[in-house]
Amino acid sequence: MKLFVGLGNPGGKYARNRHNIGFMALDEIARDHGFGPWKSKFQGQVSEGRLGREKVLLLKPETFMNRSGQSVGEAMRFYKLDSSDVTVLHDELDLAPGKVRVKAGGGHAGHNGLRSIHDHIGATYDRVRLGIGHPGRKELVAGYVLHDFAKADEEWLDNVLRGISDGAAHLADGDGGKFMNAVALRTAPPRSSKSKAPKSETAAITDKGEAKPEEDARSPIQKLLDRFS
Repeated sequence: MKLFVGLGNPGGKYARNRHNIGFMALDEIARDHGFGPWKSKFQGQVSEGRLGREKVLLLKPETFMNRSGQSVGEAMRFYKLDSSDVTVLHDELDLAPGKVRVKAGGGHAGHNGLRSIHDHIGATYDRVRLGIGHPGRKELVAGYVLHDFAKADEEWLDNVLRGISDGAAHLADGDGGKFMNAVALRTAPPRSSKSKAPKSETAAITDKGEAKPEEDARSPIQKLLDRFS
């Protein structure tokens, strides 16, 4: 069993905050993959389902961000999970808006939700870092993360959330590369290198791939006149 944890703050007034992008990601996964209804458990909201061959528990701690680790630790103990079974999806100031990165273990970089999780289960869990950008000055950070996403953010945010959902089964399977490919197909879809020119500007192509000469539409008399012109 895998435990996916989305970080955020509970309550309607925080629902669209930048700090709550982890909650948003889990909501998208639950909707798209037919997970069960959200239920109150482990000091949070949980939903169960399957991603590929893995049974997955989605957890949104309701302890407020600074105490997220309490909820995560409780769920882990109940299911007898190891920290390597846990993946935390969270906002990341140090990544540009719309950028997504997968990371195994490491420090909490001052993120209060991660700091709390470190305190309760250690550092050897996986993370999905969801870029929200930085306001530019340290003193602006608190207000920035607790402010709703701007209207101009809606398109990239929707693409990121859909990409995470598209790749969720790969994430549960531990394949970070395929997960990132799924996200990239939403956030930076490849452009076709083949541009179709107007028919009048291209020669017809035969089944063998050779250019077929254009048909001569001149009348026999015109052809004769052109020969002596």
